[in-house]
Amino acid sequence: MLGNTNLRPSIGKLRAPFWQRGLAPAASWKVNACSNWNLIRFQLDVMKNSNAAIEHRQRTGETEKMTVNVGVVDLGHVDLLVQEGFYSNRSDLMRTALRNQLALHADTVKQTVARRTLTVGLQHCSRADLEAVVAAGQRIRLQVVGLARIADDVTPELARAAIESVTVLGAFQASPGVRQALADRLH
Repeated sequence: MLGNTNLRPSIGKLRAPFWQRGLAPAASWKVNACSNWNLIRFQLDVMKNSNAAIEHRQRTGETEKMTVNVGVVDLGHVDLLVQEGFYSNRSDLMRTALRNQLALHADTVKQTVARRTLTVGLQHCSRADLEAVVAAGQRIRLQVVGLARIADDVTPELARAAIESVTVLGAFQASPGVRQALADRLH
């Protein structure tokens, strides 16, 4: 095996990614892709299997904006990797780095979710759901890692009667009236 070999030709000091130059990867290249199908590196595959392997992760629904402050040297490194075609933009690099760190700590996250009985992903509370909780004489605790959403037709009074507390690690979506009604219960 030849190891990592840079297969992109040099164009002066700047090298454009192959897709910007109209080139296609050779059948013997192993292609690795980010979650949004942006190519991040190439390796010469001299093994018998010449099938291109592309890893794809589904993007889920909505995204939230997160601001990250970095030093100028780190930012320069990020821009260099983007310029070299490893990532399509700064955000792509940050999403990839974030996913790698979350994968590294996946066991800890799983244990914490189980211990704290958190819902992972989307928890949607419809008007009918909350009315059933109130009719049963109960109240619920929303504990979500991801997105907690309360339907637009839920009144502030119904939300206060049905929801004891809201703990969201991620994003919380509700009408302004419901948000205000639950303000003292948000953790």
